[in-house]
Amino acid sequence: QRNAVFTSRRLAVPNNYKHVCLFSQSAANMAEEAKKLAAYAAVDNHIQNNQVVGVGSGSTIVYAVDRLGEGNLYARQLILQHGLTLSDLDRHPELDVAIDGADEVDKDLTLIKGGGGCLTQEKIVASCAKHFVVIADYRKDSKALGQQWKKGVPVEVIPMAHVPVSRTIAKRFGGEANLRMAVSKAGPVVTDNSNFILDWKFEHAQNWKEVNTAIKMIPGVVETGLFVGMAERAYFGMEDGSVQVRDPAVN
Repeated sequence: QRNAVFTSRRLAVPNNYKHVCLFSQSAANMAEEAKKLAAYAAVDNHIQNNQVVGVGSGSTIVYAVDRLGEGNLYARQLILQHGLTLSDLDRHPELDVAIDGADEVDKDLTLIKGGGGCLTQEKIVASCAKHFVVIADYRKDSKALGQQWKKGVPVEVIPMAHVPVSRTIAKRFGGEANLRMAVSKAGPVVTDNSNFILDWKFEHAQNWKEVNTAIKMIPGVVETGLFVGMAERAYFGMEDGSVQVRDPAVN
């Protein structure tokens, strides 16, 4: 686990981003504009013609696909709407670049993902890419996991194992791991893989690399929402209209 101070820099926003004054907007509009700025910057700096691009499923990705259309494994309708070629990992098991959002990004580029429930598929896509880039707004930026994202680390589990896995996580690592319940229907949230999700609300900072490995070794666990050592750069759209870039710390 890296302990050095992260490196970052702020980029001026090019004119073609058609940026409007953020200070006159509501908080929600400000966050949306920040997502757009981060997504556009990431696409412009990392995507070239004729590349195979993997994208995730979060709200920020809409802006990345918009920029690519002017590309994945994201919303099928959105990709086809932009005239992009839809593919899959069977045909393209190696991606040039993967771009995705995050629920939280710490100083070491460790991520919490899975707030929307797609952690396993998103991690598979990221792992197949030569370069994995994160895009987010200023609300997802954190020095340590848990400072901004309060809902815990998602853990996808086989349904029959959710109770023993929950008990094991709490016993070994503290906190509590609760079954995520659906909002618009009765019962638990069911993932695209027909599994359940536990949200582990941890009590303190951990060695995330070790914890991630240990949780994945618990029988019944499919995947965790901890992305450790995977992202090579993060772009944050900021409140003032700039884009902050974070690279991994250099030991």
